Amino acid sequence: MGGNVSGTKDAIGVYASTRRQLRGIAESLVAGPQYRAAGTIRLAVRPDGFAATALPLSVHATEFTWQDDSAPLTGPVGAIAAAAGVDYGPPVGVYDLRDPLPADAELDIDPGAAELLHRCLYAGGFALKQALPEEHPVLWPEHFDVSVTEAEVNYGVSAGDEQHPLPYAYVGPWTPRTGAFWNAPFGALRPLNPGHDVDRLAEEIAGFFAEGRATA
Repeated sequence: MGGNVSGTKDAIGVYASTRRQLRGIAESLVAGPQYRAAGTIRLAVRPDGFAATALPLSVHATEFTWQDDSAPLTGPVGAIAAAAGVDYGPPVGVYDLRDPLPADAELDIDPGAAELLHRCLYAGGFALKQALPEEHPVLWPEHFDVSVTEAEVNYGVSAGDEQHPLPYAYVGPWTPRTGAFWNAPFGALRPLNPGHDVDRLAEEIAGFFAEGRATA
């Protein structure tokens, strides 16, 4: 994808498609099976992907791994679930489902877009541990963001959404705040630079969180 993704309409579209697929994988290939087996939807970020916290299920780059094997994230996602022996589907009844990935969806994940997504989420988890060391970052499949909550304020990094398609950091107080820092309906948003490496991203995100704590 490179550092110019934010200025390239086609690249943003490729990223958004990959993000949608990876969110669906997190929801229905990892969190859903984990919830039915262990009663939790909490996921964890990894340097090159994300993982279940209670089952040996994870995504590394563009590959899905389970206890004894792995498979590339290509072809029908339901076939991957069958090969892994997991019960495909979202965690029904936990939250309001939106745009779940069908089992017959043919995966077409762009490696560069996946790398950007994984890098930003991992940097977000690292920054959260720096800025709020008492908290434990969780990757939530519903919105595909890694976050913590402290004193009724949410801090996190999102892989992107319909309003802002690329990764961003956010500070979201439960009670609305006013002032120049609060530039989004839910609080404050800081776009992430796709050209920055993990260390630089984490430093910038941690600084944003520190400013948010002080302002909130």
